[in-house]
Amino acid sequence: MFDYMKGKITGVFANYIVLEVHSIGYSIHSPNPFSFQNDEEVTIYIYPYIREDAFDLYGFKTLEERNLFTKLLSVKGIGPKGALAILAKGEIEELEKAIENSDAKYFQRFPGIGPKASGQIILDLRGKISNTISLNPKVENVKEALRSLGYTSNELKKLDRFLMDHIDLPIEELVKMSLKRMF
Repeated sequence: MFDYMKGKITGVFANYIVLEVHSIGYSIHSPNPFSFQNDEEVTIYIYPYIREDAFDLYGFKTLEERNLFTKLLSVKGIGPKGALAILAKGEIEELEKAIENSDAKYFQRFPGIGPKASGQIILDLRGKISNTISLNPKVENVKEALRSLGYTSNELKKLDRFLMDHIDLPIEELVKMSLKRMF
Protein backbone atom coordinates (compact mmCIF):
# COMPACT_ATOMS: atom_id res chain seq x y z
CA MET A 1 0.00 0.00 0.00
CA PHE A 2 2.40 2.76 1.22
CA ASP A 3 6.14 2.29 1.41
CA TYR A 4 7.37 5.78 2.16
CA MET A 5 6.31 9.41 2.00
CA LYS A 6 8.42 12.45 1.23
CA GLY A 7 7.26 15.77 2.51
CA LYS A 8 7.60 18.55 5.04
CA ILE A 9 6.97 18.22 8.77
CA THR A 10 4.26 20.72 9.73
CA GLY A 11 3.60 19.55 13.28
CA VAL A 12 5.41 17.68 16.02
CA PHE A 13 3.31 16.37 18.90
CA ALA A 14 3.83 13.98 21.81
CA ASN A 15 2.71 10.83 19.96
CA TYR A 16 2.74 11.76 16.31
CA ILE A 17 3.93 14.10 13.60
CA VAL A 18 2.06 15.75 10.76
CA LEU A 19 3.69 15.27 7.36
CA GLU A 20 2.46 17.46 4.53
CA VAL A 21 2.62 15.75 1.15
CA HIS A 22 1.15 17.66 -1.82
CA SER A 23 -1.01 19.88 0.41
CA ILE A 24 -2.38 16.96 2.45
CA GLY A 25 -1.39 16.62 6.11
CA TYR A 26 -0.94 13.03 7.27
CA SER A 27 -0.97 12.22 10.97
CA ILE A 28 1.81 9.66 11.47
CA HIS A 29 2.60 7.91 14.76
CA SER A 30 6.34 7.74 15.38
CA PRO A 31 8.57 6.12 18.02
CA ASN A 32 10.19 9.45 18.79
CA PRO A 33 8.31 12.38 17.23
CA PHE A 34 10.69 14.89 18.77
CA SER A 35 13.52 13.60 16.59
CA PHE A 36 11.81 15.54 13.78
CA GLN A 37 11.67 19.31 13.42
CA ASN A 38 9.02 21.57 11.95
CA ASP A 39 9.62 22.58 8.31
CA GLU A 40 12.10 19.71 7.89
CA GLU A 41 11.97 17.90 4.52
CA VAL A 42 12.03 14.16 5.24
CA THR A 43 11.43 10.70 3.88
CA ILE A 44 9.40 8.58 6.29
CA TYR A 45 8.99 4.83 5.88
CA ILE A 46 5.34 4.02 6.46
CA TYR A 47 3.53 1.10 8.03
CA PRO A 48 -0.26 1.34 7.57
CA TYR A 49 -2.18 -0.33 10.40
CA ILE A 50 -5.71 -1.05 9.23
CA ARG A 51 -8.39 -2.58 11.40
CA GLU A 52 -12.16 -2.48 11.48
CA ASP A 53 -12.14 0.58 13.73
CA ALA A 54 -8.80 2.18 12.81
CA PHE A 55 -6.68 3.36 9.92
CA ASP A 56 -3.40 4.52 11.44
CA LEU A 57 -0.09 5.35 9.83
CA TYR A 58 3.16 4.57 11.63
CA GLY A 59 6.32 6.23 10.36
CA PHE A 60 10.01 5.54 10.81
CA LYS A 61 13.24 7.26 9.86
CA THR A 62 14.83 4.05 8.58
CA LEU A 63 13.76 0.82 6.93
CA GLU A 64 15.43 -1.04 9.77
CA GLU A 65 13.13 0.58 12.34
CA ARG A 66 10.06 -0.22 10.26
CA ASN A 67 11.12 -3.83 9.74
CA LEU A 68 11.75 -4.26 13.45
CA PHE A 69 8.32 -2.74 14.16
CA THR A 70 6.63 -5.27 11.87
CA LYS A 71 8.54 -8.12 13.52
CA LEU A 72 7.41 -6.92 16.95
CA LEU A 73 3.80 -6.77 15.69
CA SER A 74 4.06 -10.43 14.71
CA VAL A 75 4.56 -11.36 18.38
CA LYS A 76 1.37 -12.57 20.09
CA GLY A 77 0.15 -9.94 22.54
CA ILE A 78 2.16 -7.04 21.12
CA GLY A 79 0.17 -4.34 19.35
CA PRO A 80 1.32 -1.19 17.59
CA LYS A 81 1.43 0.90 20.78
CA GLY A 82 3.61 -1.68 22.57
CA ALA A 83 5.91 -2.08 19.56
CA LEU A 84 6.21 1.70 19.25
CA ALA A 85 7.04 2.02 22.96
CA ILE A 86 9.80 -0.57 22.62
CA LEU A 87 11.31 1.24 19.63
CA ALA A 88 10.96 4.64 21.30
CA LYS A 89 12.76 3.74 24.50
CA GLY A 90 15.36 1.27 23.34
CA GLU A 91 18.34 1.34 21.05
CA ILE A 92 17.96 -1.10 18.18
CA GLU A 93 21.31 -2.76 18.90
CA GLU A 94 20.39 -3.22 22.59
CA LEU A 95 17.03 -4.63 21.58
CA GLU A 96 18.62 -7.15 19.22
CA LYS A 97 21.15 -8.12 21.90
CA ALA A 98 18.41 -8.57 24.52
CA ILE A 99 16.50 -10.90 22.21
CA GLU A 100 19.54 -12.97 21.30
CA ASN A 101 20.67 -13.17 24.96
CA SER A 102 17.14 -14.00 26.24
CA ASP A 103 17.14 -10.94 28.51
CA ALA A 104 13.47 -10.85 29.57
CA LYS A 105 14.06 -8.08 32.13
CA TYR A 106 15.08 -5.70 29.32
CA PHE A 107 11.57 -5.80 27.84
CA GLN A 108 9.77 -5.55 31.17
CA ARG A 109 10.87 -1.94 31.53
CA PHE A 110 8.53 -0.92 28.71
CA PRO A 111 4.91 0.05 29.45
CA GLY A 112 2.49 -2.84 29.06
CA ILE A 113 5.21 -5.52 28.73
CA GLY A 114 5.21 -8.01 31.58
CA PRO A 115 7.07 -11.28 32.11
CA LYS A 116 4.75 -13.23 29.82
CA ALA A 117 4.96 -10.75 26.91
CA SER A 118 8.73 -10.36 27.24
CA GLY A 119 9.15 -14.13 27.12
CA GLN A 120 6.92 -14.28 24.04
CA ILE A 121 9.02 -11.61 22.29
CA ILE A 122 12.18 -13.62 22.91
CA LEU A 123 10.55 -16.89 21.89
CA ASP A 124 9.09 -15.51 18.65
CA LEU A 125 11.99 -13.32 17.51
CA ARG A 126 15.11 -15.17 18.64
CA GLY A 127 17.25 -15.92 15.59
CA LYS A 128 15.03 -13.82 13.32
CA ILE A 129 15.98 -10.34 14.38
CA SER A 130 19.50 -10.00 12.96
CA ASN A 131 18.16 -9.65 9.41
CA THR A 132 15.90 -6.66 10.02
CA ILE A 133 17.70 -4.58 7.42
CA SER A 134 16.01 -4.78 4.07
CA LEU A 135 18.90 -3.97 1.80
CA ASN A 136 18.10 -2.02 -1.28
CA PRO A 137 20.04 -1.96 -4.55
CA LYS A 138 21.88 1.24 -3.64
CA VAL A 139 23.35 -0.41 -0.52
CA GLU A 140 24.38 -3.44 -2.56
CA ASN A 141 26.11 -1.18 -5.11
CA VAL A 142 28.07 0.56 -2.36
CA LYS A 143 29.07 -2.76 -0.79
CA GLU A 144 30.11 -4.14 -4.19
CA ALA A 145 32.36 -1.11 -4.75
CA LEU A 146 33.95 -1.68 -1.34
CA ARG A 147 34.37 -5.42 -2.03
CA SER A 148 36.32 -4.52 -5.16
CA LEU A 149 38.67 -2.56 -2.89
CA GLY A 150 39.35 -5.70 -0.86
CA TYR A 151 36.92 -5.43 2.06
CA THR A 152 35.39 -8.69 3.30
CA SER A 153 31.68 -9.41 3.78
CA ASN A 154 32.12 -9.43 7.57
CA GLU A 155 33.68 -5.97 7.48
CA LEU A 156 30.92 -4.67 5.22
CA LYS A 157 28.14 -6.12 7.38
CA LYS A 158 29.04 -3.52 10.01
CA LEU A 159 28.06 -0.78 7.54
CA ASP A 160 24.47 -1.95 6.97
CA ARG A 161 22.86 0.25 9.61
CA PHE A 162 24.96 3.28 8.63
CA LEU A 163 24.13 2.89 4.94
CA MET A 164 20.40 2.52 5.60
CA ASP A 165 20.43 5.62 7.81
CA HIS A 166 21.98 7.64 4.95
CA ILE A 167 20.25 5.96 2.00
CA ASP A 168 19.07 9.25 0.50
CA LEU A 169 22.65 10.29 -0.33
CA PRO A 170 24.18 9.58 -3.76
CA ILE A 171 26.15 6.34 -4.14
CA GLU A 172 29.46 8.20 -4.57
CA GLU A 173 28.93 10.00 -1.26
CA LEU A 174 27.96 6.77 0.49
CA VAL A 175 31.17 5.10 -0.74
CA LYS A 176 33.29 8.02 0.51
CA MET A 177 31.58 8.09 3.91
CA SER A 178 31.83 4.28 4.21
CA LEU A 179 35.55 4.37 3.51
CA LYS A 180 36.01 6.93 6.28
CA ARG A 181 34.08 4.69 8.70
CA MET A 182 36.19 1.67 7.78
CA PHE A 183 39.40 3.32 9.04
